Amino acid sequence: MERLNSKLYLQNCYIIKENERLRKKAQILNQENQQLLFELKQKLSKTKNSNGSNQGNNNNLSSSSSASGQS
Repeated sequence: MERLNSKLYLQNCYIIKENERLRKKAQILNQENQQLLFELKQKLSKTKNSNGSNQGNNNNLSSSSSASGQS
């Protein structure tokens, strides 16, 4: 019985260490994911701003030349 308890205790210790290792890895991956998401949002925001200003100019030109009022 004591031998079984010792074996289970060692297995439990191994599982706890593995869990801690995986938790740290998950935290690092989550941080990397958050950073990449932030960078992607910044790039998309810059793209929208540059496209938005160009489209705004194009929309003004097309709406002034057409009387239909459709964009």
